[in-house]
Amino acid sequence: MKKKNSIDKWLFWTVCVLLAAGFFILISASLGMMTRTSGAEFSDIVRQQAFFGLGIGGVLFLLAVKMNYKLLTRFSLFIFAAGVVLSFLVFVPQLGFSHGGARRWIKYGPIFFQPSEILKFGLVIYFSALISSKKHPIGDFKKGFIPFLAVSAVASLPVVLQKDVGTLSVMLASSLGLFFLGGGKWKHFLIALAVVALSLGVLIKTEPYRMSRMTVFLNPEHDPQGAGYQLRQSLIAIGSGGAFGKGFGMSAQKFNYLPEPVNDSIFAVFAEEFGFLGGVLLIGAFAFFAQRGFMVSAAAPDDFSRLLAGGIVIMITAQTFINIAAMVGLFPLTGVPLVFVSKGGTALMMALAEVGVLLNISRFRRR
Repeated sequence: MKKKNSIDKWLFWTVCVLLAAGFFILISASLGMMTRTSGAEFSDIVRQQAFFGLGIGGVLFLLAVKMNYKLLTRFSLFIFAAGVVLSFLVFVPQLGFSHGGARRWIKYGPIFFQPSEILKFGLVIYFSALISSKKHPIGDFKKGFIPFLAVSAVASLPVVLQKDVGTLSVMLASSLGLFFLGGGKWKHFLIALAVVALSLGVLIKTEPYRMSRMTVFLNPEHDPQGAGYQLRQSLIAIGSGGAFGKGFGMSAQKFNYLPEPVNDSIFAVFAEEFGFLGGVLLIGAFAFFAQRGFMVSAAAPDDFSRLLAGGIVIMITAQTFINIAAMVGLFPLTGVPLVFVSKGGTALMMALAEVGVLLNISRFRRR
């Protein structure tokens, strides 16, 4: 394995562009929040993004780029287990914090932390180590497929209890993607896909608000003042942006109309201000990120790094697709934020760590 002198510069600069776009549109979307709440909301957003996201995330990014990525195989189980334990801690009354009826955060003073972000990455690391090990050949039903299902179930449990179907969908997409990249048998893949579909169906059926969202997905005109309100306002925002947008900071929908303008609805704000062309360019940047990331995976020097790079790309791409598709009515609303763009210090922190690992692997790519 020959060490390269530099990281994949195209990948690096693409992430920089996405971060810059995310910073400006988050500032704009945050102005809409100030009209609904107090200035403290804006201060909280800045603190979370600056301290957790760019501060700690930047440190993790630099460490991830420079470290020996093979160390992750040694600590894969620990990282995964830590993610699971922390995700259960949100249910401890003194630690957990709920918002919008969901209990998904740990609160310590002014700091909010979302453990499922660590769990998502920990699952990708652990699966990459598990599938690449000779002890658990993924093509073997007992030694590979059953452990795959068991680990998936363990990772899914705290997220299901948190009622976070969005994060669950991203995790399951990452798991299935890694199973496919790892060389799992088609019949096992189809079984896993059926289990995922059945599980999601049960989760949707057993919660009225999820059924309402599914109904809106199938019929966007359903309940425009209730369950269909967010999608309706999102489509109004995107449509009113026209071809070139209203201009930076000029979104009208972010003021009192569009729910969660700094979270899962932020793409609608972006499209309103920068238009169809801006939306296409943003999606194109994410697509280019995925393309460069898969190139890193394909040229990785060993199975672990190949799977890890591929898993990171699948995870980020799946989350991006779910968010943007939901805003245009092509996927049910799940509350999944837009990577690099939406509010969420923990999400940005972990995204930077994940990109750091991806760039690290790019330094060892084969010719």
